[in-house]
Amino acid sequence: MTSTNDSTVTLTSHCLCKANIFTAQVLKSKLPLPAPICHCWSCRHVTGALYTADVRWPEPSTNVDVSRLKSFAFTSRVNLLFCPTCSTPMFWQLTAEPGCPLGALTGTLVNDEICPIRFTEQSFVGDTIDGGASVWLKRANADGYECSRFTGEADDCVPEDALPQNWPPADKLIGFEKRIGDSIAIRCKCRGVDLVLQRGVYSDLAKEQLPWNVDPDTHKLSTIFCGCDSCRLQGGLDIWYWAYFNMKHLSAAQGDAVYPISKHELKESIDRRDPVVGSLTYYASRTRAGVLRFFCSTCSATVFFGEDERPELLDVSVGLLDAPDGARAESFLSWSLGQIELKEDAQGGWRARHFENVEQEAERWRVERAYPKNWRRLGGGTAQS
Repeated sequence: MTSTNDSTVTLTSHCLCKANIFTAQVLKSKLPLPAPICHCWSCRHVTGALYTADVRWPEPSTNVDVSRLKSFAFTSRVNLLFCPTCSTPMFWQLTAEPGCPLGALTGTLVNDEICPIRFTEQSFVGDTIDGGASVWLKRANADGYECSRFTGEADDCVPEDALPQNWPPADKLIGFEKRIGDSIAIRCKCRGVDLVLQRGVYSDLAKEQLPWNVDPDTHKLSTIFCGCDSCRLQGGLDIWYWAYFNMKHLSAAQGDAVYPISKHELKESIDRRDPVVGSLTYYASRTRAGVLRFFCSTCSATVFFGEDERPELLDVSVGLLDAPDGARAESFLSWSLGQIELKEDAQGGWRARHFENVEQEAERWRVERAYPKNWRRLGGGTAQS
């Protein structure tokens, strides 16, 4: 976003592969643009993110060439337009409104010095069960504006309907140590990706024998906040959330076909159009050799991240997990609360302050809930540890 004169700036949005770049002029007096947040099940499973946020694109949709984007019918009133090459969800297309206006996902916006957006109200927090990411987004804005949380659609509520700071209460959460269930579903919005992740059994292993992605205290999977530009751009959200898992614990939800057990096998299955992989496809990174980003070719959901250094251990997007205890899936995951990894990508731009505030809020929430720092926060939980 660069200034064109004293009164206007250029708002820029682009996908990961940069095949799609959009610009629009906006008056400085109109900034920051409101960016409502949605935590509903569908938004999480159509992107892989823990929530979505978007701003109304300043240009009329008739002036925006979206012909190179693929459309997914999100609802009868809304389409999601995404890059078919790299999967970046670029716009919501509001087909039921006059002129079919567009809403740009905030993660696609350029990270300039001038902050173009303000996160506003948070809708459908009730869908998360456990509060999801809403617990660290209330004070996520660079200007200090607080984002109230609502059980349903915020536009249908009054300020008095906002959820209290301590919702949900601690006794309603699974907590740091407790585990429930032996498996967890991984599924996208269109169900073209429909998988089951089994819990690994590590009771016979000493702590020093455990895989690096398994918390030695809880045997839950290492889960991170990622602030890198590539993950942000692929998923269309400013912060991405990944959990590390071993592919040998993955299976298809339907049928008895054997699922690939490495990043290389998964790529080969996709290349030969093996039915077991469903609608999964991939984007090969142009900046990091050997990195593949797997996504749903139908609805755009970011699914897996894989690299050559650890072909059997992949990252899965937390927003695709369907855990009975809630969106954070604490029964399966060990969260590095209070730490955004690769946050240096945001330095020099408006997202740096956003990251700082999220880190502070996540740490505050961890302390209030009496969760200890997990082993990754203490220096473990990496391939080098």
